[in-house]
Amino acid sequence: MLLGTLLSLAAVVAGAAIPNGQTLSLNEIPYYVSGIPVSTLQGYNASAYAALTEGIDLVPLTVIPVTPTTNLESLLSDYVERDDVFQPAFLRAVYLTASSADDIASQVSNSASILKSSGTDMLLVDSEVHTASSNSTIAAQLTKELPSGPYFVSLYTGEVFKAYRLYPDDNLAFIQAGISDEKGGVLPLPAVTENAMTKDVAVPSRLYYTPTAEKPLAGLRLGVKDIYHVKGLKTSGGSRSYYYLYGTQNVTAPSVQRLLDLGAVFVGKTGTVQFANGDRPTADWVDFHCPFNPRGEGYQAPSGSSSGSGAAIAAYDWLDLAVGSDTGGSMRSPAAVQGIYGNRPSTGAISLDHVLPLSPALDTAGVFARSASLWSRTVQAWYPHFRHNFTSFPRQLLLAGGGWDGKGISPEAHQSLTTFTRGLEAFLGTNHTNVDVSQRWLDTQSPTTPSLEEMLNLTYATLTSVDQFNHLAVPLFANYKAVHRGRQPFINPGPLARWQWGQANGGNTSYEVALRNMTTFRSWWEKSGYGQSDDASCSKSLFVSVYSVGTTDYRNQYYDAPTTPPLGFSIGRIAVLGGAPEVVVPVGESPYNSTISLQTEYLPVSVALQMARGCDHVLASLVAGLEKKGVLRPVSTGSRLYS
Repeated sequence: MLLGTLLSLAAVVAGAAIPNGQTLSLNEIPYYVSGIPVSTLQGYNASAYAALTEGIDLVPLTVIPVTPTTNLESLLSDYVERDDVFQPAFLRAVYLTASSADDIASQVSNSASILKSSGTDMLLVDSEVHTASSNSTIAAQLTKELPSGPYFVSLYTGEVFKAYRLYPDDNLAFIQAGISDEKGGVLPLPAVTENAMTKDVAVPSRLYYTPTAEKPLAGLRLGVKDIYHVKGLKTSGGSRSYYYLYGTQNVTAPSVQRLLDLGAVFVGKTGTVQFANGDRPTADWVDFHCPFNPRGEGYQAPSGSSSGSGAAIAAYDWLDLAVGSDTGGSMRSPAAVQGIYGNRPSTGAISLDHVLPLSPALDTAGVFARSASLWSRTVQAWYPHFRHNFTSFPRQLLLAGGGWDGKGISPEAHQSLTTFTRGLEAFLGTNHTNVDVSQRWLDTQSPTTPSLEEMLNLTYATLTSVDQFNHLAVPLFANYKAVHRGRQPFINPGPLARWQWGQANGGNTSYEVALRNMTTFRSWWEKSGYGQSDDASCSKSLFVSVYSVGTTDYRNQYYDAPTTPPLGFSIGRIAVLGGAPEVVVPVGESPYNSTISLQTEYLPVSVALQMARGCDHVLASLVAGLEKKGVLRPVSTGSRLYS
């Protein structure tokens, strides 16, 4: 018995120390060095350069490929300009690599002089192409070829590690950060520096990646809403109960995997309203803290449910793309109030397997970006099955809903809308027409047909509340009960009220009625409404509505407790029930007198552009074209859209 105990104890002790990498600072910039080497440097005398480590066994290293025509000074200047991970301190040790000895021979002498003046103490040259023409270089070899850029190397072991720069998540946009396990999966980031309530996010060098036809998104940093499963991480869905009940995921959602296959680099999971519903920041975000919208004074609600993804793109210039989802507005609303580009694609645009459901009948996957061109490029690469061989843009420009006449909004918001409309008219070569969707419905129906407002009043509420109860709540309650001695998990007020309402108002029976009403509307929209297709332009019309006009929505306000899902019909529900693609784009800013900062601040003015179902690529091309013509502009991060 004693021997068995000692053997067990020895096994525990032997496996107790697991390296999780380390954090370090380079010129006061924090970095993370994982315990996962990406190559090993061989062939040099490590002991001769041990003094370079200064007791920490790691030296910054830059890998630089050279050719006979390489202008090293220009190349290094480019490194600094386009990469936030690289800094001149990484030139302390440099490894030159080339495709042939001729490439190295013509560069070594000149490179040595330039690099010495840049602080290089150790100049290594690929031993396969090394020449003896310079006494200032050391022949060495990497066991695995590495792309250009900054690394850290252990002079004792020769192991080379990627350089990750650490950024604080001051806006609480992320639930957890992750890094590559170098095997196609993700590891939770264990590194944290000193911040208030925030985690760090680690980003790799942009210099490691080169876009190609197969990988057009290479090197673009990606945040993912925490309803998508990512292999190697847990999923929370905004619920502590869900996060701790279910283990680390062993599969990545196909929609996310496609972006990774296109070259995007995953950096972390972003915060979400619990189970992608519609919580308010102060009253309803109980399990997790609501992300901070950076616009204005920073205390406006970020909207939801893709709150963290929207906040991350609006706040951090080190992040390029963020995935969210849209069932009833969960992409478009955060995009509108945070002044970024964000879309709801055609229903069924991409697989939502291994994604927590709100309503499979309505759920879609969208992406946020700060420029129309990047958003467009991502959409056209991400959604593979939509038509793109169009010969023109829509010939009809339709303006729907309120806001266009300037009533009830600021003069600045009205001017932004007017300027955008004129630019859109010039781009399409047509004049706009104001339309009334509800009246169009009545004009194309029999006199006894109920109005859209009557027919669709409960449709969205029923589909979402019943679907999520059946697909998520029932198995969650059962699994949690089995593990926790019959207890029920805590659920935030919003989703709990929605599930209870759905069951109290007909459950599955009401669901079938709602599904029929949605199908009726979709058929009408595509045949007699404004969602008709066209052979030349894919969509007969461009349907445009105002989505935000810079109205304040302070996150410190209290509201009545939720009792129902969102009821009624609105312009924003058309894309949802019609299954059509819609993108929200920023067009300006509107001033307000902040009750928080007591200063004049600015909030985004945004509009939604919609086309016929399946015209996602055409819509993306139109949006990119509008930016090229200056009708739309890229936005900045922080309190103002346009710096």
